[in-house]
Amino acid sequence: MTMSTGSSDMLIPGERRRVMQACWSVPDIREACRNWTDTMGIGPFYLFENLHVDSVNYRGTPTSTTFSIAMAQAGGIQIELVEQHCDNPSAYRDFVAKGANGFHHIAIYVEDYDAALKHYTDKGFVAAIDGCFGEMRFAYVDTSAVLGCMVEIIEHHPIQDEIFARVTEGAANWDGITDPIRAAMPV
Repeated sequence: MTMSTGSSDMLIPGERRRVMQACWSVPDIREACRNWTDTMGIGPFYLFENLHVDSVNYRGTPTSTTFSIAMAQAGGIQIELVEQHCDNPSAYRDFVAKGANGFHHIAIYVEDYDAALKHYTDKGFVAAIDGCFGEMRFAYVDTSAVLGCMVEIIEHHPIQDEIFARVTEGAANWDGITDPIRAAMPV
């Protein structure tokens, strides 16, 4: 695989350079939330349990994945934790073995999903997984050879705006003690 890594004509618009999230793949999401809160004081975590996506391709092959995620805001970056529940092939298991805990990806939130994905594929990177979560498109681009992690591209969507705003507001108003793990809020 040939990857172009530099020159000013390869720069991408600012929104695609703004990392808004860092994610860890974990074996037990509730324990990971407690560890982050106890160790770093980050919270509250909003827990979205037993999500299922079946409109995805894993390295070009259709698949489905069942997982849970938890999100908390830590200053200008969102911390996401993900636990995969099924044994189907996925981008999560590309880096972090079942039962292990490890850094997985950084995320960018973009208005122009197609342009963002094209930026990476034009550089020789491939989408390890891509598809839809509801109406929102997303992809995990395998940039591990040069970054040591994947880049998630998240397509802008009003429902996602609301979720991100609630996570940010929750952190801003949190007393550091009350309900450090919260059920995902209705959208």
